[in-house]
Amino acid sequence: MAQTIEECLAFLNGARDALDELSLLAEQEERLSQEEERLEKSLETERKLMADTIQQTVKKRRDEIGTAYEKEISRAQEQLKRVRGKREKAKNEGIKERIANETAAFREEIRDLKLQLKTLMKRNHVPGYCQSDLYYTLYFPCHVKEYLTVLVFVLLFFLVIPWGIYQFVPERRPLWLVVIYLVDILLVGGGYMAVGNKTKLLHMEVLRDGRKIQDQILANKKKIRKTTAGVRKDRNESLYNLDKFDDEIARLQQELSDVAAKQKEALNTFETVTKNILTDEIEHNHKAKLDQAEAEYQRVVQELRTVRQQRKEKMLSATSQYGTYLGKEFMDSQKVMELCDIVKDKKASNVSEAISVYKSQV
Repeated sequence: MAQTIEECLAFLNGARDALDELSLLAEQEERLSQEEERLEKSLETERKLMADTIQQTVKKRRDEIGTAYEKEISRAQEQLKRVRGKREKAKNEGIKERIANETAAFREEIRDLKLQLKTLMKRNHVPGYCQSDLYYTLYFPCHVKEYLTVLVFVLLFFLVIPWGIYQFVPERRPLWLVVIYLVDILLVGGGYMAVGNKTKLLHMEVLRDGRKIQDQILANKKKIRKTTAGVRKDRNESLYNLDKFDDEIARLQQELSDVAAKQKEALNTFETVTKNILTDEIEHNHKAKLDQAEAEYQRVVQELRTVRQQRKEKMLSATSQYGTYLGKEFMDSQKVMELCDIVKDKKASNVSEAISVYKSQV
């Protein structure tokens, strides 16, 4: 049966109303979708703020505990260092005093022997330098160390110094090296022979007696070195009255151990108890704001879900009721109104004719 113009207009007006309602629902859905996104970001920001506050507060409190105990540990370590330094100083003083006591007889004998040597040289009118260690090393060597010293003397004055002088000659020629060695031999060797002849030929017996005294001096010096080395190697520290230092060191070490144990206990208590309390307090402080934001977010989510369902149902209903007649192209409120005007102007008597007229006018 053909539609009347009234029925056609009623159909188109119904389609327009359905499309307008669908458009309103789509706008409402878009608005709620944007609101949902905004509230979700706001909620995440608040949650992050709470998490950051917890993290920063926990870290600050943990660091404060650690710093407080570290200060005490540093103080005790510094005291321990000072006491150990004092102990080492007292030990060294004790070692020096012990060495002085145990070598006193040898040093006294050395002083007497040197006085004998000086008196012997002076009584026999022997030059003063003849009582020196260097003189007896160069002219009366009888120990390994003295022979080595003579060797060094020879190498220094007959090899190193001449060669060094030769390096500063502007034009280095072999002849200059020969001349340098000859001068060196004449000066150093001649001087050595001159001193030897002057002393040995005139005072040989006195110098030999001096050599014996010098040997006794060297023997006593060796005893002093041996005694000194023995004292330094001795691990028995009971002779140096270090008990007060050892007691103080033991007390400070125990104090360090106690502070370290308390620090460990305090940090353990913080991690197992205090940290949870701080977290609960911060969460409680943010709870009202978080609950409000969560409630607002859930309200919008629920409202958006409802509007989406309504829009979906309305779209399906409009498509089923009007789309099959109008087609996808004319499922638009403005176009439906133009179709109504065509029918009202009696340019068409039904929907299909109105669509044809609309298309012909475009």
